[in-house]
Amino acid sequence: MPEGNKDQQSTPWHALSPEEALEKLESSKDGLSEDRASELLEKHGPNQIREEEGRPWWRRLLDQFNNILIILLIVAGAASWALGQLVDAGAIFAVVLINGLIGFIQEGKAEKALQSIKNMLSPRARVVRDGKEKTLPAEELVPGDVVILASGDRVPADLRLLSASQCRNEEAPLTGESEPVIKTTEAVDEDTDLADRSSMAYASTLCVHGSCRGLVVATAMDTEIGHISEMIEDVREIKTPLQKQLDRFGQMLAGIIPAVAFAMGLFGVLVYDLGLQEMFMAGVGLAVAAIPQGLPAIVTITLAIGVQAMAKRNAIIRHLPAVETLGSVSTIFTDKTGTLTRNEMTVSAVDMLERRVRVRGTAFESDRSFTDGAGDDSEPEKIDPGDSDVLARILIAGVMCNDSNLNEENGDWTIDGDPTEGSLLVLAARADRKPEDIRKDFRRLDEIPFDSAHKYMATLDEPAKDGGRIIHVKGAPDVLLDMCSRVATEEGDEELDPGYWEERIETLSSQGLRVLALAMRTADDIDSLEKKHVESDLVLLGLVGMLDPPREAVIESVKRCREAGIHVRMVTGDHARTARAIGDKIGLDETGEAMTGKEIEETSDEELRNRLDEVNVFARASPEHKLRLVEAIQSKGQVCAMTGDGVNDAPALKRADVGTAMGIQGSEASKQAAQMVLADDNFASIVNAVEEGRRVYANIRKTIAFLLPTNGAESLAILIAVLSGALLPITPVQILWVNMVTAVTLGLSLAFEAAEPDIMQQPPRDPKEPLLNLFLAWRVVFVACLLVAPVYGLFIWLQEAQGASLELARSAAVNMLVVGEVVYLLNVRRSLAPALCIKGLFGSRVVLIAIGLVVVFQLAWTYTGPMQFLFESTALTATHWGLVWAAGLLIFLLVEIEKAVVRRWQNRGPGDRDQNGNRPESGPADTGSD
Repeated sequence: MPEGNKDQQSTPWHALSPEEALEKLESSKDGLSEDRASELLEKHGPNQIREEEGRPWWRRLLDQFNNILIILLIVAGAASWALGQLVDAGAIFAVVLINGLIGFIQEGKAEKALQSIKNMLSPRARVVRDGKEKTLPAEELVPGDVVILASGDRVPADLRLLSASQCRNEEAPLTGESEPVIKTTEAVDEDTDLADRSSMAYASTLCVHGSCRGLVVATAMDTEIGHISEMIEDVREIKTPLQKQLDRFGQMLAGIIPAVAFAMGLFGVLVYDLGLQEMFMAGVGLAVAAIPQGLPAIVTITLAIGVQAMAKRNAIIRHLPAVETLGSVSTIFTDKTGTLTRNEMTVSAVDMLERRVRVRGTAFESDRSFTDGAGDDSEPEKIDPGDSDVLARILIAGVMCNDSNLNEENGDWTIDGDPTEGSLLVLAARADRKPEDIRKDFRRLDEIPFDSAHKYMATLDEPAKDGGRIIHVKGAPDVLLDMCSRVATEEGDEELDPGYWEERIETLSSQGLRVLALAMRTADDIDSLEKKHVESDLVLLGLVGMLDPPREAVIESVKRCREAGIHVRMVTGDHARTARAIGDKIGLDETGEAMTGKEIEETSDEELRNRLDEVNVFARASPEHKLRLVEAIQSKGQVCAMTGDGVNDAPALKRADVGTAMGIQGSEASKQAAQMVLADDNFASIVNAVEEGRRVYANIRKTIAFLLPTNGAESLAILIAVLSGALLPITPVQILWVNMVTAVTLGLSLAFEAAEPDIMQQPPRDPKEPLLNLFLAWRVVFVACLLVAPVYGLFIWLQEAQGASLELARSAAVNMLVVGEVVYLLNVRRSLAPALCIKGLFGSRVVLIAIGLVVVFQLAWTYTGPMQFLFESTALTATHWGLVWAAGLLIFLLVEIEKAVVRRWQNRGPGDRDQNGNRPESGPADTGSD
């Protein structure tokens, strides 16, 4: 695709006048000629967002085998095949294939973020060429074209406005601005933030009111939306903490296993003069024993189970590893509009001269700061809107001086028109004054539409019954104060004190409210409304303060995050004052001053990292700012989630450890860039997802603590056999049976364990914490020794003392290992809490089912012909089974004793705690998961 003009990309179009912009692009208000447009199309290319190719299915499948442990297994399988050990080789390859298919199926969809952004561009556009209007595909637009927009049109390219009539654009998906933005043709300063460039209309935004004409100044990848698309391409997704831990664990095993296998084989050849092929197969057996083949499959399935659990709690996981990452999140960067707030304007304050009213739902209450009872703990006074003549006139003015409509269905209100005007209609409805009834009582005769130049709207209204005509005016409070000479009271009108009302405007604004003033005057002698009729001698009715209110569950969710050691930080495109007020309302810690996008730009990376410890609210933030914040917190070693719903959030969502998009109001671009989508757009759902993530990781740790002792016991059995010059008690193919059938069946049951009761009162885990901490390493070694002792002991006893066949001795050894796994599963369900109780033994139906299945599998393995042929097994007697289960009971009791000793050590007095008041880390201090 041809590249755009670099000079045009760097031109501050918003700071140029319409005439300067036309001159720079060699265009005019009559547009380009067709010939010139064709030349420019050849130069700049189609107005399309460049697409990034996703991975083909075969590449995704091959990527499943890009794991060093899997590669080791493939090499071992190939070597076994070359040596004619076809059963062993087939079993190894089957294990590799099963793991690969599970990962391939669970990974699911390829990335579609760029395609979704492309779809946001308008498919067709009205354009002026050769002085004539025509409609053509948006992809044919070029810089210099003149585009016409009306209400409901999506902006097809970045435009410098040439004319605007009552034009307002919805830019929330791009800038985060919660209200439609008034558009004008006046140039603004060159360093003006993107959200404040009122002379521009940007591709992908929506014209919701009025009309305008604009000069195309950027197309395709040169637009702001194209810039975001490039950022998504350039963003590097990082590995999750668990992926990093598994990689480190795999690299460690990959270094140790071949070295130990080689040393063991060399020892056998040199010391016992054993054959090379025999020692090679012993090395293969050691590799097969030491590599936890079932671990990738169990981790994947455990994560998939977590996905299902989260879906039931309205969190849809798109990328499987994000399930586990949620458990280590320490910072949540959240967008404000539509995420913390409802993305709907609501009147929360009405200020009159004699009374200040706070609106909460359908309740109208006296503002206690304005009464003699201020500061006491009594309930605020309830107000009947019908008892105040001034409030009634405010409601009428808000409905009549209004071009929007309110629709009610099943108790829910929807706005047809401007959200700010809609909030005035809802205010009347909450006061039990239905807007349609008010409009039946009055008839509009004339109007002065809102315009950004005069910043007010006025209507001339006549009562349906007797009464004189009235002019109603609403607009910017500073403008209306200059137009008013008196103020309304319950007893009549009084002289206006501008200083008092300026103070009230400042107070309401400091609370993050958008303030409008409402005024009126009688107009019996007026038939046609003109500006001279409204620009003096008005009577001020009062002020209304409105805001986009926080969602009901957000305050409690922020509190839960704080208890869980998670910092919540707001990042929004909205104004600093508004953002700070919302931060105060939802309980962000030490909201203090908000840091603006300009300040972020002027701050170095190191300074920004330091400021993150002090600031929780970031305002007027662009996509680049959000991305820098995510990268800054990650550079501090923290794991972060980023929530958002706009196109502008997509790059940061992709970079974040857990990008979280809104499912209802979120753009497709944000959903496709995110790892998780909240189906109910509720910030509370991310907190529930964090809880699930912590549960999933805890269960993965339990699974690792269960699987590794089995691998350790198998490896030790082979090592002991070779070092002592004895026969192998278990063959490689028998090891694969234990690892992939019995161990996976039992280990998988741990994925269903419930969360510990205090899981959300614990701090986030350190992402640098090794997969095997000191406690787990001890547990693995301890249990491995407990398992290998009866396995090897029973094998030697049957062979040497009883003269049993090799097949019988190995069959008893395999069953001893499996029974040891069964009893240890009951131990590991509760890492430190006693398992020797009803809940510990019978508290999980899934565990009992898994044990039942393994018993059936082992009976089939031991007694059926096909299994005996494949695995060289043979039948056991009742005596053999008695010895096996007696040894299993002993293993269970010894692990319970070990847990009691560790608990006693952990429960030492305060004198044994460290300088922070914490006991030395020795493992998960759970009290059980039942």
